[in-house]
Amino acid sequence: MSAIKEILFADKNNFHGYVDERFADLAKQFSRLQDGRTQYGGAALTVYFQGQKVVDIFTGKKSETENWKEDTLSVCYSTGKGVLATLAHILVSEGLLDYDTPITQYWSEFGQNGKAHMTLRHILSHQSGLFDIRNMIGQAKEMADWQHMLKVMEQATPRFQIGSDIAYQALTFGWLVGGVLEKATGQPLKWLMQRYLVDPLELEGAYFGVPALELQQVARLITKPKKVETQSSSQNKKKHKTSFSDKLVELSGQNPQDFLDAMVPKGMRDFSFFSDEGLQAVIPAANGVFTANSLAKIYAMLANQGVWNDQTLIKPEVFKELSTIQSIKRDRVMPIPMKWRLGYHRVITMGKRAKKGFGHMGYNGSGAWCDPQRGLSFAYTHNFQIGSITGDYRLWGLTQEALRCADAELKGSKGWF
Repeated sequence: MSAIKEILFADKNNFHGYVDERFADLAKQFSRLQDGRTQYGGAALTVYFQGQKVVDIFTGKKSETENWKEDTLSVCYSTGKGVLATLAHILVSEGLLDYDTPITQYWSEFGQNGKAHMTLRHILSHQSGLFDIRNMIGQAKEMADWQHMLKVMEQATPRFQIGSDIAYQALTFGWLVGGVLEKATGQPLKWLMQRYLVDPLELEGAYFGVPALELQQVARLITKPKKVETQSSSQNKKKHKTSFSDKLVELSGQNPQDFLDAMVPKGMRDFSFFSDEGLQAVIPAANGVFTANSLAKIYAMLANQGVWNDQTLIKPEVFKELSTIQSIKRDRVMPIPMKWRLGYHRVITMGKRAKKGFGHMGYNGSGAWCDPQRGLSFAYTHNFQIGSITGDYRLWGLTQEALRCADAELKGSKGWF
């Protein structure tokens, strides 16, 4: 059965959890998009609207032998960048660092090789020129050593003049931002996460480096049975092996080498983000592990412009800075316009617009975002074996329907645009 038929004839109630009746259509769409593939994985969706949780649902399998549960953790790849950026903004609000102070004021060793005037703003907006992970380290397994990677960042040389161009820091973002936060405060990143984000928001399941006791809660990849290939099907597969992301890069006219340099360190075949070693490592740009509820709650605070339960985590002047588009110049790595804010990009939908919205998606099609104008936040996590630098159509479709359900309440009509 084709993917379209699977969705059209899917079970609309194949999920567990809570749904506010105003968002019932979103829950049905979630079920339809997951129903045909639940034997190969699971997914979760959480939405907050005007400060209240309105959707908290899940379905499918956490592993080959376990079903997804309410507290299941999921590897979310680059979705974690938005979480790390949020922590940075909270620390700016606390007066512990500044967007435009040279990083060397906090981290003197960082000023090597032309980086003396680089700032946190350059890093958060992907204008540092430090995207080239492929030529910074010899083997991907080096990424698991936090202190080693901070030294790699110290010794790195920007690929272009600081602030003159934009190139998505697909992997380096985490060590760059996380390193600055540690050096500015004198505290480990895990402590900062707990003190300034996890505790104030009472999050249950938000990690850069999963504690050993929590490893059993993480959703693992489920291997699909391999199909027996004939010679003709094998040849056909070779002809069509180019991914959607590869095609976008090709059609955009960008240099594929920039994409490769940013996304694929050497020796990646010998390292897995889903291994116990990979899960316990601190690689904030790529291996953040979260529940959908934790992600949605972080963005619910952002949807409320930095305030949650009468606590001001992010001051109004800082919120204005973080949510302002820094540049609309074309990114050297990403094949579609991103409209980078300070650590976030635009909300990608299937028609609806969220002009003031922002968030971050992950390579596997997970994603989390907020729309302060609607008072809406959204998070989608899963463990399916898919990958695309521009996300997954399920993420776009669920985003679209979340906005439509909110508009039905706010405007009296769902609409498509």
